[in-house]
Amino acid sequence: MAKDKDAPRCEWQTLNDALTAFVKNESGHQGAGHIKPLHWYVASRLVLEGGFDPDDITPRPPFVVQRIGKRRVIEHDETRGEGDERTVLGGLKTKNIDVVVTKDGIGPVIAVSMKGTLKAFRNLTNRMEEAVGDCTNLHISYPALVYGFLHVLCANHEDDQIPTNDVVVLKSGHVAEPIRRYCELMSRLAGRNDIRDVTTKYEAVSICLVDPRDKSVGEIINKRLSAIGLLDVDQFFSRLYDQYDQRFVYAAPLLAKVTRRHEWDSESPAITDARAGGYSARIKYS
Repeated sequence: MAKDKDAPRCEWQTLNDALTAFVKNESGHQGAGHIKPLHWYVASRLVLEGGFDPDDITPRPPFVVQRIGKRRVIEHDETRGEGDERTVLGGLKTKNIDVVVTKDGIGPVIAVSMKGTLKAFRNLTNRMEEAVGDCTNLHISYPALVYGFLHVLCANHEDDQIPTNDVVVLKSGHVAEPIRRYCELMSRLAGRNDIRDVTTKYEAVSICLVDPRDKSVGEIINKRLSAIGLLDVDQFFSRLYDQYDQRFVYAAPLLAKVTRRHEWDSESPAITDARAGGYSARIKYS
């Protein structure tokens, strides 16, 4: 694991908070700062909805688990968040991955790479080539790895102030052709269902078009644009969980005590927090 004592701690974010930080890009540049909150959102969602232990996730989300008999109570603790990255061995080279779930004695089981693009969408073809290379590289070393690719694009609306190459949504309300073509191509890289499938496909892919306008800042507008409905972010997480269970729980019952995803006590403080809204926490009722 790459240690960086100066890295900002992982914070509990809502999806809208994370995407608002991305499109506002208050730092004013294309560095990693404007997409870090999305890394933290994904890491936290993998705990609350996915049922993964925060100690197994990099960057470590700001939660602690209390065992009370058979109950697992999940609580928010901002001091427990960490901002490190995990370096994963690839078949061709090592790779720093944005969010990784690792099981002791097994290795990386889920990985999520994230990209963010604010403008200059003519370069999306390069992103696609990078995505294919990253996916192949990791699946060579870890064929069972459940790997997801999440790309957020600032959905700039066409007007006289925005260059053509930076436009996502046309005045007609349709998606600009380069964006539509990119989404169609990326959807063909999704859907790897078995460890014997080709290494060049991801288990899950999502592309989110994020509204930068003040009246709806941070909103994902995919559902208004039918061309990319198949790349929904909720379906993205469902695919990760399904493929993980198929490979590491159902196919390996002797390891189930290690790999089975947790269920959180329904009265856990973190479950009732407003920041857990927007998806269903993995709850076990008394």
